[in-house]
Amino acid sequence: MTLPTHSHQAATPPSPVRLAALHSLLAQLQLERLEERLFRGTSSDIGSPAVFGGQVLGQALVAAARTVKTHRLHSLHGYFLLPGDKNAPIVYEVDAVRDGHAFTSRRVTAIQHGRAIFHMSASFQREEPGYSHQHPMPTVPEPTALSGPAPLGFELAKPFEIAFVDPRRTETDGPLPPTNQIWLRTCAPVPADPLVHQALLAYISDFSLLGVALRPHGLYFRQPGLKTVSLDHAMWFHRPFRCDEWLLYDMDSPSASNARGFCRGALYNQQGELVASVAQEGLMRHHPPAADQPA
Repeated sequence: MTLPTHSHQAATPPSPVRLAALHSLLAQLQLERLEERLFRGTSSDIGSPAVFGGQVLGQALVAAARTVKTHRLHSLHGYFLLPGDKNAPIVYEVDAVRDGHAFTSRRVTAIQHGRAIFHMSASFQREEPGYSHQHPMPTVPEPTALSGPAPLGFELAKPFEIAFVDPRRTETDGPLPPTNQIWLRTCAPVPADPLVHQALLAYISDFSLLGVALRPHGLYFRQPGLKTVSLDHAMWFHRPFRCDEWLLYDMDSPSASNARGFCRGALYNQQGELVASVAQEGLMRHHPPAADQPA
């Protein structure tokens, strides 16, 4: 896929590695149509033990949308059932639950090795006028005013530019408030198709969200003895947006209990419009290695 020209102004041109990662991600989101409501997607190795949850979200979203003609996705609710095998393709089976005048519903099941690893309900709406209000965007520095992206160490983030409003890390600074804010956008322009932007946002919305539930406990991803897994993920798309323009991801975690952390996210464009909301619950188990055992 050839990336388009757009008013995307990067401080420095994206590296060939980042551009290749963006091309690869866009190709993964295309999916292969096997039957009218049956699709197949590929995975990439981002260094995690299993398939990245955001990849499954994005692909399932695309599979559902490919079976809808006129309505646009406004919400999704997904549950992660089993770890995905990153070395095997994923088959997405779409159930046409309802085709209505105003709303259309789809159910998607992601299958690997004969077992369901994920299922999702998605709702689509025909565009119509109505009342409008929103929670105001928090006041934060513009992405260009920040000192630059903090080191990520995550392959999944390569297709994106990400700048942390608060660059502190629990591994060096200890317990922190259960909040986080990042600016994000793709590292280069992408096609104008709204579905592409929704799928990209679903993909990256799984990045760092569960981390806000770890912060007040001084925990961090890849900490020895820590296991974190996304259990469910919900998104609501409120207004049009572009993923190749800066979006503020404002995240917080109001609660953690029973080895589960609950997290929320709000995504704003630079004009202050709330474009999407996210909610997720994830597993967070910590069993520190014994002092007399090797890590």
